[in-house]
Amino acid sequence: MADKYAKTAKEILDCVGGGDNIISAAHCATRLRLVLKDESLINLDSLDKIELVKGNFNNGGQFQIILGTGIVNNVYDEFIKIADISESTKDEVKQEAAKKMNPVQKLLKTLADVFVPILPALVASGLLMGINNILTAEGMFFSGKSLIDAYPQIKDIADMINLASNAGFTFLPVLIGFSAAKIFGGTPILGAVIGAIMIHPDLLNGYSYGQALLDGTVPYWHIFGFPVAKVGYQGTVLPVIVSAFCLSMIEKRLRKIVPAMLDNILTPLLSVLITAALTFLFIGPVMRTVGDAMTNAVMWLFFDLGALGGLIYGVTYPLLVITGMHHSLITAETQILANIQTLGGSPTFAVVACANCAQGAAALAVMFLMKKDAKVKSMASASGISALLGITEPAIFGVNLKYRYPFYGALIGGGIGAAYATLVRVLSVSQGPCGVIGVICIRPDCMIQFMVSAIIAIISAFIATFLLGKTIGRKSIQI
Repeated sequence: MADKYAKTAKEILDCVGGGDNIISAAHCATRLRLVLKDESLINLDSLDKIELVKGNFNNGGQFQIILGTGIVNNVYDEFIKIADISESTKDEVKQEAAKKMNPVQKLLKTLADVFVPILPALVASGLLMGINNILTAEGMFFSGKSLIDAYPQIKDIADMINLASNAGFTFLPVLIGFSAAKIFGGTPILGAVIGAIMIHPDLLNGYSYGQALLDGTVPYWHIFGFPVAKVGYQGTVLPVIVSAFCLSMIEKRLRKIVPAMLDNILTPLLSVLITAALTFLFIGPVMRTVGDAMTNAVMWLFFDLGALGGLIYGVTYPLLVITGMHHSLITAETQILANIQTLGGSPTFAVVACANCAQGAAALAVMFLMKKDAKVKSMASASGISALLGITEPAIFGVNLKYRYPFYGALIGGGIGAAYATLVRVLSVSQGPCGVIGVICIRPDCMIQFMVSAIIAIISAFIATFLLGKTIGRKSIQI
């Protein structure tokens, strides 16, 4: 078997332009991840013919070759020997890949990098909120009563769960400030301090700002004759990200000019003071407006356009995945979830889940259509199931885009499922796996409709792909 891995590694190396074309190489659980100097040297036709290769795609500046669990690590070991390169971690490969991105891609990647470390906190908070909703929802288990009404002895447990569920969203600017400062090269704890300043209890609570503005009761500081709104930034995302960026730039500049003996005193002091002033004077008000506009645009798309908005989003999302721009959506999603007490939940999760399930169903349809091609059948089945669970890249790049008609079928099915999910207003309470198992992230009163919308997407995509395969895709099908 070792000879087979070595042979596969040699064949892959030849197909990607040889060792001189490799900048770095790493692997994850299923894929060999390469950063190449010149991607025009890749021979895709020859690569597809390699026995152990199940597919490939290019994403985020990385050329990824799908090999499968238990195979990729062995092929990788042989690959770095033959290519005469050193081992790289996934983070190192990502850093090399980032150098090849355009400015827009770099911006979107940065936003994604800020949120990835804090996702576990948001997921935990959202799921705890879902548990609290189950305990307090009237009529779910008993007519006209909630679980805590029926069993008063668990009321304090529900209160404790509610407290825990709100913590992540209440202190979200602190979490974002810490993560963003780390990404931008500043001191993470100073980023957390900026986030804490923005939600200080002496400020008007950000959730009350709109009503206070209408009532004319917004408190102000008067700094050198200029009125500065004394308002917090609860429920916001963009203001703290930009503030953390400014903090990091100021801190790095100060460390170059402040004498070493005063660095540990003056640099943190001046960094926090200057950034706090800029935040309340300029950054906060401007970025709050931008963030509100972004949230309002999403809510308009789903709540005002209804099913049409869901259809548009469901069809567009896979196209964003192809370009890597889907990472930008996490900002809007987090902004909505940060305002979950007023908005009730996010409408985007269910739509994305429908789009992902549709990609999985399309790949599974290919498995039935191309049943005589064992390699395609194996790849389609594995990637299809993966997409149903929320990981779509293998299905999109390895199967659906390769044959085109499955991708069209997935767009049709995803759009139909997403339209239904929006029509019945399926809302999520947290982020998580955007597939059928994502039901755990959905509001309890929306769970059944979520599953219905996912099933609609799966059936529609499967049928559409099957019909397209029998018509426009006949040349690529071995019946």
